Formats: sequence, C-alpha cells, structure tokens
Amino acid sequence: MIITMKKDATKQDIENVMRQLKNKGLQIHESIGENYNVFGVVGDTSQIDPKRIEANPHVESVVRVSSPYKKASRMFHPEDTIINVNGIKIGGKEKIVVIGGPCSVEGKDMICHLAQEVKNSGGVMLRGGAYKPRTSPYAFQGMGTEGILAMVEARKKTGLPIVTELMSADKLDEFIEYVDVIQIGARNMQNFDLLKAVGKTNKPVLLKRGLANTIEEWIMSAEYIMSEGNENVMLCERGIRTFEPYTRNTLDLSVVPIIKKKTHLPIIIDPSHATGDWELVESASLAAIAAGADGLIIEVHDCPECAWSDGAQSLKPQRFAEVIRKGKKIAEVIGRDM
Repeated sequence: MIITMKKDATKQDIENVMRQLKNKGLQIHESIGENYNVFGVVGDTSQIDPKRIEANPHVESVVRVSSPYKKASRMFHPEDTIINVNGIKIGGKEKIVVIGGPCSVEGKDMICHLAQEVKNSGGVMLRGGAYKPRTSPYAFQGMGTEGILAMVEARKKTGLPIVTELMSADKLDEFIEYVDVIQIGARNMQNFDLLKAVGKTNKPVLLKRGLANTIEEWIMSAEYIMSEGNENVMLCERGIRTFEPYTRNTLDLSVVPIIKKKTHLPIIIDPSHATGDWELVESASLAAIAAGADGLIIEVHDCPECAWSDGAQSLKPQRFAEVIRKGKKIAEVIGRDM
C-alpha cells in the first residue's frame, strides 16, 4: 500500500497516521521529495480500509500496490533516483555513463595501462574482475585481493572509480574499504544472504539480471538490498539465456522502458556479456543508448587474443573510443549527453 500525504502535512500529522499503521504491526518506508511525501506500507494490509485513511484531511491518496516490491516501485518514489559515485551522477536526465575495463585484472601494470586507455577514450569508471565466477572450476578464478589492490592503484593514477564483483559476504569488508561500486553478478542475483549483506552498507550496488530471471524477480532482488537500508542500487541487463546459440545471451532491451516505468532506479546495459562477440558490441551499445539506458559497461582489452578471460567479447581501446564517439551522437538525438 502506498500512502501519499499532502505537502502541507506537518511532521505530527504524518506521525499520527503512521502510528495507527505501526500499531497493527505494519512496516513503514518513507520517501520524501520536493513535491511529495510518500509512504510505503509493508505487511498484511488486508485489514486496512483505504477509505478510512483517506478520510484524514492530511492524506492525499491511498493506493493498493499489486506488485510485491515497494521501495523499488516508481509509485513509492515518483522521481528518478540519481546515484552519486565520487561525483559521477548516474540516473535521471544526467549524462549517460560509460564504464570500461577488462573482464579480469591480470596485473597492476596491465590494469593501470587499461584504466588510462579507458579514460582517454571517454570512459568515466573502471571495471575489472578480481574474483571471477567461472563455469569451469579449472578456469582462471581471478587474482583476489591482489587484483583489488591493483585496481586501487589504477584509480590513484587516473581518478576513475572502480567497479568489481563481490561473490561472497566474507570479502565485504575489503570491498567497503577499497571499491566504489559493488557488482552483484548474474549468478548471485538471488543469493539473498549476499543481497542483505550489501544492503547493510551504503556502497552503490550494480545488480546484474540473472541468467533466466524475470524482470519482477530482478526487481525483487533490488528490493532485498533496499529493504536493508541501501537504496543506491543500479540494475544491469546483461542478456538472458534463450534457445538462440548465435550470441552468448539474448540482450533484452525491452527492459529499459519497463524498468523506467516500474521503478525509479538507474539501468545500465552490458553489451559485452549479452552478445559475447566484439563485433556486435557497438550495435548493441548504440541501441541501448537509443532505448534510454543510463549507462553502458563494456569490456576493454588492448590484446583480446591474449586475455585471460572473455577476450572474444572485448573491444580494443580505439574501438571503445569509437563506440563512445558514435554514442554521443545518439544521445544528442534523445536529449542527453555522454
């Protein structure tokens, strides 16, 4: 249930309404904006008569919400959420952000060099895997803490905030100390204990859609994080598993307008994992910008044929720069910038 209070309602007016609901064992989540005071009521609201609440002169409206998520819902939070990562704003009508970097960190010199290439090309954040979830237990699993510290060095040299994947809660303290954006990978999208753990931090979270998860399941995973207090959540579409073998996954760009309609959260597109083919990354990136995405996260490597993982879907720096150059033109058409 969503309760919208009139803008002139005092703190005491609001508290009087909410106290009645809390006394019935319901949880209240508030969202206060310049032009609205909205309260999400979570719990068994079948016992509540909306008309009785609306009879209060300080209540604007009461709406029952059929969707299971509340904090992520646009009804609860009408304005777009804008997430600030070290001065870089993501969401709303802000610039479309581009995050670039290798699938795996392969050493300090390598990641520092690529970070500079990403920055020179127009990228504003650095991605790189230090802990790698791999299908095969024999594949390269990442450099771990050494990889994280290498990215920290790259940040010192370039100023680019770093994005990397957290696989287990026992590494959370390390991520809180060193990482700017915590990525939750597709395989962990429904690792609810991990979601709750990152929800107890205030770090921005990039939540990837699962391999075969519905949009509602994906938003509900965001709700897990937000319900613990961390509302700095960005959704990331990286393609879903279908019957089509030509691409690594099937990029579902329809999620962009759907997410914009149903939630207030920023949405990032990952064309590298979606297509699995560097030759398709540019087209998918430009289409994502045209669809209204708030950002791209693209794999970049200066020697893809020698990459320790995912070389086939990685762009060389000059092609990465070309995607950004063309993307700016698409962004201009829809009234945005990169």
